[in-house]
Amino acid sequence: MARSKHIDLSPRFMALDCRRQLLPGTFEHAVHRLIDSELDLAHVDARFRNDVVGASAYPPAMLMKVVLLGYSRRVVSSRAMARACVEQMTFIALSGDSQPYFTTLARFVSNLGEDIARVLGAVLALCDAHLR
Repeated sequence: MARSKHIDLSPRFMALDCRRQLLPGTFEHAVHRLIDSELDLAHVDARFRNDVVGASAYPPAMLMKVVLLGYSRRVVSSRAMARACVEQMTFIALSGDSQPYFTTLARFVSNLGEDIARVLGAVLALCDAHLR
């Protein structure tokens, strides 16, 4: 019988650079870049003001990235998105390994209403413009 090296697939701590997990040419890289540098999310930020009182909050841009990636992969449940932020590398990278709770994601989406559709439309339009 041939001797093979043991392959260990059990969980372990690994140092990863989240930015390097977002490969150029992928949807998640485009969403990250567009939301951080090309889209004006001031109207979204204005809804989530806690400058004077309240605990620090997750950045709306990060929550938007997670939600848009979830929607692009047919993950529409806030519980499934929250689980993906713990288990799937692209979600971990986009969230900065911050692991938002499902109620945070659900509240974010419900507070945005139609704004999330406009942002997704803008992301898709920018992707289309960059592909031409």
